[in-house]
Amino acid sequence: MELLDILLIFLALLTFFVCLMVLMENRSPQRTVAWLFVLIFLPVVGIVLYLYIGQNHRKKRTFIKKSKEDYELLRRLLKEQINFTSNAGITNRGEVETKWKIISLLFNSTHSPITINNDTEVLQNGKKKFEKMLEAIKSAKHHIHIEYFIIKDCDIGIEIRDALIERAKEGIEVRLIYDAVGSWRLRKSFIRPMKEAGIKVGVFLPVTLPFLGSSLNYRNHRKILVIDGKIGFLGGINIGDEYLGKSKKMGFWRDTHLKIKGEAVYVLQVIFLMDWYFVFSEELDDEVYFPKQGYRGEKMIQIAASGPDSYWQSIHQAFFSLISGATKKIYITTPYLVPDESISMALKTAALSGIDTRIILPKKADHYTVFWASKSHYLELLEAGVKIYEYGNGFIHGKVIVVDDCIATIGTANLDIRSFQLNFEVNAFIYDEEVSKNLTKDFYDDIEKCIEINIEEYKARALIRRVLESLARLFSPIL
Repeated sequence: MELLDILLIFLALLTFFVCLMVLMENRSPQRTVAWLFVLIFLPVVGIVLYLYIGQNHRKKRTFIKKSKEDYELLRRLLKEQINFTSNAGITNRGEVETKWKIISLLFNSTHSPITINNDTEVLQNGKKKFEKMLEAIKSAKHHIHIEYFIIKDCDIGIEIRDALIERAKEGIEVRLIYDAVGSWRLRKSFIRPMKEAGIKVGVFLPVTLPFLGSSLNYRNHRKILVIDGKIGFLGGINIGDEYLGKSKKMGFWRDTHLKIKGEAVYVLQVIFLMDWYFVFSEELDDEVYFPKQGYRGEKMIQIAASGPDSYWQSIHQAFFSLISGATKKIYITTPYLVPDESISMALKTAALSGIDTRIILPKKADHYTVFWASKSHYLELLEAGVKIYEYGNGFIHGKVIVVDDCIATIGTANLDIRSFQLNFEVNAFIYDEEVSKNLTKDFYDDIEKCIEINIEEYKARALIRRVLESLARLFSPIL
C-alpha cells in the first residue's frame, strides 16, 4: 500500500471520528449540519477549523468557571450599592406588563437588577461619541476602565491613547482590555507607551492564529467605558477612523452609542471588573469603584451581559421576548440579519399579527459572507409583512431595537447567531417613553436615507445572487 493510500485512509477515518464528535455534542441541527457539510466536502479545512474553534470543550473548561466566579463577584460588588431585586420602580404590574416581562427575564437570567436613578444621552455617530468619550476621560478623578473589541492605531485611536496616557501620568488609575482577535492588528508600539505610563493593559483570550479565528472564535465584542463609577458608555462604536466616516470604502458611518449617568453604571462597572478578573485574576472590590451617585434622574435601565460563559442566552432571549411581546410596533436597526429559527418566527408572527415590523440594514457590505447570509432571510420576512429597508447613505452599524415606544435596547449585540451564542456582548435595556420616542424619530430619519425592498423586485433578482445567498446561509451557523 502506497503512502498516499495510507494518508487517504487516515484522513477518511479522522473525518469520520470528527463527524461523530460533532453529532455527539448535540448542537442545534443547523450548526450540526453546517459542520458536517464542511467536514465532508472540505475535510482538511474542516478538521483544522473544528479542532481550533469548533469544539465546545474550550467553552466548558474556560467559561463555566468564569460564570461561577462572575456570579459571586456580581452579588458581592452590588449588594450594598443598589437594591438587588427585579421589581424596583414597578408600582403597577398591570400597566407595565411588557416591561415587567423583560425585567424579570433579565433578572432571572443575568442577575442584573433594574436601576431607576439614571440619566441617558443617545450619541449618534462617531463624532459625537468620541467627543463625549474624550470629555469624560479628561474629567476622570479616580479611575478609567475601558474595554473594546476593536482598537486601531489610527488618528482617533492615538488621540484616545494619548488622553489615557496623560490621565495616567496625573495619577488616575487606567485599566484597558482589548480583544485579541478584534484588535489583532494592534502593534506593540501602540501599546508600549501606555504601559510605560502606568496603564495596565489586558488582552482578552489571546490566540495563536488570529487570521483563522477572526471570524469564528469566541470573542469579546463589548465596548465599555466607565469613568469613576459614575459615567458609563456602551454601544456599537469601536475605536477607529472608519467610525468617523474616513473610510473610502464605507463612507459615512451611521451608528449609535449610549452615555449613562447613575446606578446603571454600577452594573456596567461590574461587567468590566468580571472581565478584568478573567484576564488578570485580580479582584477589584473596593467601594471607591462604586461611589454614591446622588440624584441622576428617573430613567429605568437594566444592563444585560451575555456570552459563552452564560448559562442562558440572555440577550437572545430578551430580543425574542421584546419582539413576541410587542403590541404596536417593532423597529430594528442592525448591520447583520442572521436570526435563528426563534427570532425569525417571532418577527414573522409579529408582522402577520398586524404589528408594524420594520428592519433597517446596510446596503453596503463590510463582511461579505454575513452580508449575503442576511439577504437570504429577506424573502420569508417580506412575505410575512416585515418591511425591510437598506441604508444608502454610507454604512449603518447601529444595534437598536425599539418596541411600542416604551422599551428600547442599545448595545453591542447584532441580530445574528454569533452575537446570540458565541460573542461576549452587553446591552442596555431602557424602559423609558422619552428615549424610545427619540429613537423612533431617529429611525424615521434613517428610513428617509433608505430604499425599501420591494418583494416582487426581490423575487426577480439574478440567479448568481440567489446562489450567493444560499451558500452564505448554509455557512451562517458557524460564521
